[in-house]
Amino acid sequence: MQPDNEDEAWRSIVENYGDRADLDPDGPGREPAPPPDDDLDDFRPDTVPAPASWQEERFVPPTPPPLPRVPRDRLVAWAGVFGSPTVLLFCLVLGIHLPTVLGYALIAAFVGGFIYLVVQMPRGPRDPFDDGARL
Repeated sequence: MQPDNEDEAWRSIVENYGDRADLDPDGPGREPAPPPDDDLDDFRPDTVPAPASWQEERFVPPTPPPLPRVPRDRLVAWAGVFGSPTVLLFCLVLGIHLPTVLGYALIAAFVGGFIYLVVQMPRGPRDPFDDGARL
């Protein structure tokens, strides 16, 4: 590009800044061209009938195995971690006065459950590529 042409191009951009661009490439007097005649409408998914075999055969997954049972010690620890703050919050919101011993017992249940769960966590080296999936 020549410097003069570049300067003129920038000057026209600055002069026309904010003007609406003409987006009609055919010009104002021409009619738009008709769309191409495609027969692709016959192949839309909603117009293609499903084979009879799809309608008759449905996949029925096997029944899942029963959920594993949580050991009682962990169940008690989780109850302490989630149950104690729930009871304390419930009593606080409703204005129920708890005896001091019961309040300390709920706090001890929370701390004890948390410590128990942390102690029971596995400590061994983990395989960095193990995502926990089992086959």
